[in-house]
Amino acid sequence: MGPQRIVCLTEEPTEVLYALGEQHRIVGISGFTVRPAIARKEKPKVSAFTSAKIGEILKLRPDFVVGFSDIQSEIAAELIKRGIEVWISNHRSVGGIVDYVRRLGALVGAADKANAYADELQRGLEAVARDAAGLAHRPKVYFEEWDDPLITGIQWVAELVRIAGGDDVFPELSGESLAKNRILADQDEVIRRAPDIIFGSWCGKRFRPEKVAARPGWNAIPAVREGELHEIKSPIILQPGPAALTDGVAEIARIIRKWAAAS
Repeated sequence: MGPQRIVCLTEEPTEVLYALGEQHRIVGISGFTVRPAIARKEKPKVSAFTSAKIGEILKLRPDFVVGFSDIQSEIAAELIKRGIEVWISNHRSVGGIVDYVRRLGALVGAADKANAYADELQRGLEAVARDAAGLAHRPKVYFEEWDDPLITGIQWVAELVRIAGGDDVFPELSGESLAKNRILADQDEVIRRAPDIIFGSWCGKRFRPEKVAARPGWNAIPAVREGELHEIKSPIILQPGPAALTDGVAEIARIIRKWAAAS
């Protein structure tokens, strides 16, 4: 049977459960959920990312709550004190996302469907990697997840860039799970590493390529000179769920292929 009344504190469990056809179990979702769009119409919104409406969650009588990362530890602790079973995942890699699908499915009693879905996601990534293997040139890529201060290097994104045929210019930061440890104290380091493509995904606000290009000295960067500054919408890349492994990597690969064809 598995749990029948699930509250999802972030988008990725909602997306997974809908993909598995198990959305009837969900009784509450994050207010930041955009995938799938129907979830916003069907399910009550009871949490943000760093906060939650504990009273509203308790009214839903959940038998399982799913969240993500140390940032939600206080929410989890409060719910646990109230007798609610909580699972907080902390996956940060592409492999971790695939495994997350399998584990969530097993926890809710839908292991077979989850394994089939995870296998499908893995095959999709392998197809992207095969296509990328045929590129004549691999671009150097800078991915910016926030602009003030500059933050880069989130692990699953760095891995997806490599799968799609590029090379992240800050590979040493991808092992840092906390955003504060991925802050670039020296903006000139981006200039020195000379990326061919700049991707921006500023969580909660629109990426402004003209502002990036106007930074002091950045006109020396190949990506800026050639106009290779591209937004990857945050809902398809900044959450460690299926969207990043499908729409997110597809958009990255599309831009890299176009760059390679022109090089």
